Amino acid sequence: MADRVTMAAQDGIPLGSGINGGPELVAGPVEAGVLPLHLAGDWRLKTGLPTPAVIEKQLEDSSGLRLLTLDASDLGDWDSGLLAFLVGIEELCRARRIDLDTGNLPEGARRLLRLATAVPERQGARRTQARPDFLTLVGTECLSLWQGGGAMLGFIGEAMQSFSRLAIGHARFRHSDLVDIIYECGAAALPIITLISFLVGLILAFVGAIQLQQFGAQIYVADLVGIAMAREMGALMSAIIMSGRTGAAFAAQLGTMQVNEEIDALTTFGLSSMDFLVLPRMIALILMMPLLCVYADLMGILGGGLVGVGMLDLTVTQYVNETLNGVHLIDFAVGIGKSAVFGVLVALSGCMRGIQCGRSASAVGLAATSAVVTSIVLIIVTDGVFAVLTNALGI
Repeated sequence: MADRVTMAAQDGIPLGSGINGGPELVAGPVEAGVLPLHLAGDWRLKTGLPTPAVIEKQLEDSSGLRLLTLDASDLGDWDSGLLAFLVGIEELCRARRIDLDTGNLPEGARRLLRLATAVPERQGARRTQARPDFLTLVGTECLSLWQGGGAMLGFIGEAMQSFSRLAIGHARFRHSDLVDIIYECGAAALPIITLISFLVGLILAFVGAIQLQQFGAQIYVADLVGIAMAREMGALMSAIIMSGRTGAAFAAQLGTMQVNEEIDALTTFGLSSMDFLVLPRMIALILMMPLLCVYADLMGILGGGLVGVGMLDLTVTQYVNETLNGVHLIDFAVGIGKSAVFGVLVALSGCMRGIQCGRSASAVGLAATSAVVTSIVLIIVTDGVFAVLTNALGI
């Protein structure tokens, strides 16, 4: 084998030098329009393989070339790296209308090469276009936002039609599904609501205590925590928690059904996906969010009481009385009203992204992520609108 490779190297042009049994590539002289290519050594990925570009210059410089022959009689071990090299050689020959003789290749390599080239490459499979410029990206995002807004308005319209069918008793869904969803949105969410709301109330009281102690007004920590939890933090934190917990779950569930074509099956059976899938989820969140908000308010006030009693030497009676004096029913009403609206937004975002999900597994993950982002953005924007309205109305 060594004598044969040496002779080939003397008669031709060595394009890849085999070191320690590595790949060796030698291009022989062109005779009668035929260019012989000699492959020797081990052609494996870990040994570092030459690329088809090394013979491209030979093909360009050889005028009248009609045939390229591959001699692999001295080939050692090989793997997919050899196949990738052969596919590249085959593409070069096809582009220059040169015939390729693979008769001396190992049988396995010839079969894999035929399999790799049996189906032509799909047009546009390779990304060749340049990266779009900044203005193009801005325009694309603006168009995407415009189309997304239109899709959301259309989905809201369908949801309103579904509620109207519910009002006249024509909406068709399984009541057992509604009960299960209510449990998942309500009782099953209590542990995380308890933890987060208690810690938020504790943090608010701690931050307020540091400032109020400087003026000897630590008793007003109860007012601070009570009003903040009742008007803002109870509803806001509950909505954000439910958007990450329940909204994402809605998007993943409906997205998986979209991938498995279950939603198409419902349509085939004459059932509205809005009535059968979206409506129970919206009803469940509209009913459960106000209750979760009230529970979050109580947990936050309890967390603030822990700081007030433990750090500020307030008695439980003092803290409770100050909370009752500082927090009014209108404060709770504002928070509960917000929570109901937030529940609608979370349900709409999760269900809409799930219905719009693509037909792949990755699309389900993207739908869940988009549902959380959409619902949180809508919650914050709506909370700002509520703040402006309540201030304008003097509530």
